[in-house]
Amino acid sequence: MERALYGPGGFFLRERPAGHFRTSVHASPRYAGAVAELLCRVDAALGRPAELAFVDMAAGGGELCAGVLPAVPAAVAARLRTYAVELAPRPAGLDPRVTWAAEPPRGVRGLLFANEWLDNVPLDVTEAGEDGVVRYVEVRAADGAERLGRPVEGADERWLRRWWPAVFAGDVPGARAEVGRPRDEAWSAAVGTLTAGLAVAADYGHVRAARPPYGTLTGYRDGRQVPPVPDGSCDLTAHVAADSLPGALLVPQRAALPALGLTAPRPPLALASTDPAAYVRALAAASEAASLTAPGGLGDFTWAVTPVTSACAELAAALGAA
Repeated sequence: MERALYGPGGFFLRERPAGHFRTSVHASPRYAGAVAELLCRVDAALGRPAELAFVDMAAGGGELCAGVLPAVPAAVAARLRTYAVELAPRPAGLDPRVTWAAEPPRGVRGLLFANEWLDNVPLDVTEAGEDGVVRYVEVRAADGAERLGRPVEGADERWLRRWWPAVFAGDVPGARAEVGRPRDEAWSAAVGTLTAGLAVAADYGHVRAARPPYGTLTGYRDGRQVPPVPDGSCDLTAHVAADSLPGALLVPQRAALPALGLTAPRPPLALASTDPAAYVRALAAASEAASLTAPGGLGDFTWAVTPVTSACAELAAALGAA
């Protein structure tokens, strides 16, 4: 998975995510507006530092950075350092104020935001065999053919027994689990780059009480779901075991975005007669807000909100309370 996504000629080194799947960032510029509002609240919680950082993990084409910059007030923009963290080359035409980097900056204060990053952090898949032993699933890159390999032991077994114990229960033949330990470690490392502030991972996720019995690993190419063959031809993604992420408060996107001011009620029909252009704009805004918060869609994303300072802990709690 690591080689197929990020190795030489890997999928994400060649391709931009927007060409293959739709994220909240691509669904509406209002998403960037909500992230900008969160950044301003982090700024206030930190006492408006002389330099404020916005770090976009797995930035793709830099769309979120490009949307956040014009959405913050001038007083904030004057102190803002914006970082797009991405292994692919910098896209042409990106705002020069955006620093393009392969790794997040260390020792900064501000907001680290990871929209659909953790689902692409490589992991191992395991399966319970007929003998009840949980083994790693080995896959041939050329065609996706699978077989069961060595038994799961050590840190991976400990992680599964704590966070995905159903795979050991033996009541689901061929039960599969995805070892989320690399995601936990990647998240801890990303959060650790902040001296103060807030880190948010927005992704499809699940919790221990409702783990999918056969896992979620799949592929995407050209907007379509495809078999997850690790040959570099497609995105490989698996939902995140969100409750295992260290220090995170889990908030549904459909609750987080309205808490940040992203609401747009359907405009009154009478407006169509008095101001048709305003009606069309308001209707489009309502449609975009509904798309970002819809149950069964983007609204089901989980925001794993991780504070680094006590002031931001209060901000995270307020977001969760909404």
